[in-house]
Amino acid sequence: MAQQAYVTETADDGPGPGRRQSRLRRLLHRIARGWRGDRRIWRRGIVLAALAVVLSLVLGLHAHIPNRIGNLGSLVETFLPWFGLLIPVLLVLALVRKSATALIAVVLPVAAWVHLFGGLLLDRTAAGGDLTVATHNVNADNPDPAGTAREVAASGADVLALEELKPSAVPAYEKALRSTYTYHSVQGTVGLWSKYPLSGVRPVDIRLGWTRAMRATVDTPEGPVAVYVAHMPSVRVRADAGFTAAQRDQSADALGEAIADERLPRVILLGDLNGTMNDRSLNAVTAQMRSTQGAAGDGFGFSWPAAFPMARIDQIMVRGVEPVSSWTLPRTDSDHLPVAARVNVTTPATGS
Repeated sequence: MAQQAYVTETADDGPGPGRRQSRLRRLLHRIARGWRGDRRIWRRGIVLAALAVVLSLVLGLHAHIPNRIGNLGSLVETFLPWFGLLIPVLLVLALVRKSATALIAVVLPVAAWVHLFGGLLLDRTAAGGDLTVATHNVNADNPDPAGTAREVAASGADVLALEELKPSAVPAYEKALRSTYTYHSVQGTVGLWSKYPLSGVRPVDIRLGWTRAMRATVDTPEGPVAVYVAHMPSVRVRADAGFTAAQRDQSADALGEAIADERLPRVILLGDLNGTMNDRSLNAVTAQMRSTQGAAGDGFGFSWPAAFPMARIDQIMVRGVEPVSSWTLPRTDSDHLPVAARVNVTTPATGS
């Protein structure tokens, strides 16, 4: 009997998992005892339950939120993962209100959020790959172009795309990257640096009137790859006009057409698209390419704003090559984080 008493005391009050589990059981027991016999637990919290249902509908049916008024649908889709923060709020309020109805209703947005984004919480990165690529919106007002260039080059990228290149700063980027990259081309405000030869370099018309996109063939040891660099027009949220993205949407359609017409089977898109993979307005591009972050990343990979990243608007997308890993790079003097990916150019579908 003495030994039995000792074991029981250790499980309840000693350190370790046993003590934590005992505390949790006591807490759950107190909650159940407080709710037992309370006939109002099903009538309380109807408003909370309704809010949980609305949240689940927003998550599950976001593609049906209309864009006709202020591009509301695209705005919601840009920050859609963050709607999950409302779930613990609803859960706590349901517990405070002692509402069984609200607690059950909270299961709906949980299921919807996990269906949409649960896979991104897993580490899908793998070893290997034969080509490393990176992209960075360097910010036209970057105070240290050379330092930013060196920091991104330190990622080991074989192919590097830069966007928002200020003409007066281009020589600084070229000088800083000259020792790492033998080949490069700058078209308008975007540029491509490569350790491998470039050919077929040309600007891509994305219906802006000036050049913010380009295309080049990178002759990798595993074969040619068509690489596109793009910087979509900026979007704004305005009280009088909502989510102003019409120009970006038109440019995305034009970029999608150019990529659809690409003759090479292996294609990589690098750039700042000013939109996320969830944004329906980028379907012309996203419908025909895979996100390296979605396929082989670890987490959401948010890239903007650099001080507190809330959305991944800097994208690496591929077609005809296999993503192996994808990640964000350390912050530079830009307001965007650089992003990088490693891919297999030689895949079963395209090579030996």
